[in-house]
Amino acid sequence: MNLHLHFIINMQIQIKASAEQKAILFLKNIDASIKILWFENEIVNADAYIDLEVENESLAFQFINNKPVIVNSVITLCKNLPNNYCRINAWNTFLDKEKIEASTLNENLKSIFQKILWAIGFKVFFVTDIVGLISLRAIAMIINEAYFGLMDEISTKQEIDIAMKLGTNYPYGPFEWGEKIGLKNIEKLLIELAKTDTRYIPCELLLQEAQTFN
Repeated sequence: MNLHLHFIINMQIQIKASAEQKAILFLKNIDASIKILWFENEIVNADAYIDLEVENESLAFQFINNKPVIVNSVITLCKNLPNNYCRINAWNTFLDKEKIEASTLNENLKSIFQKILWAIGFKVFFVTDIVGLISLRAIAMIINEAYFGLMDEISTKQEIDIAMKLGTNYPYGPFEWGEKIGLKNIEKLLIELAKTDTRYIPCELLLQEAQTFN
């Protein structure tokens, strides 16, 4: 089948998502002409596929090579994914935003990926194919620096969170954000980023807390 499909009325999109992710998508302005087919351990015939849980699991749609596939992949780069794939940042606290970061190396499918994401309620901005994309690189560094500050006894977690929200108008403080995203996820991202940039070497206190993080 030709990968250069047209965005048509009654497009069917199969989505693999957790219960929490489904609840967020239900609140989106999903195009009424789109039919969502939820993944229930079986791949069905669809026009496109979205895997929002891929970061922590195997690729559910890895054998789909003739349709567009969008995956929640912050750490794994497009160059290490099939050519019909697009990466997005759908980590906790990012999926419920109006805009979503995306990256693909397939220029021929770029507009199609954009239309698919528009159809389920997202405004899309494409970024370079780098680990962490853009937002999470910044957030991971902020969380890491907050742990260095806590280890140096600059202040308490609560006070640092309050200062961040008041000073930057961020929706969460760094410790709140780390908890919502998942400290183990932040740990994995920092370790990967630190392979090429020592600024991201994770704080020892963050590593210790990540081991006990549920």
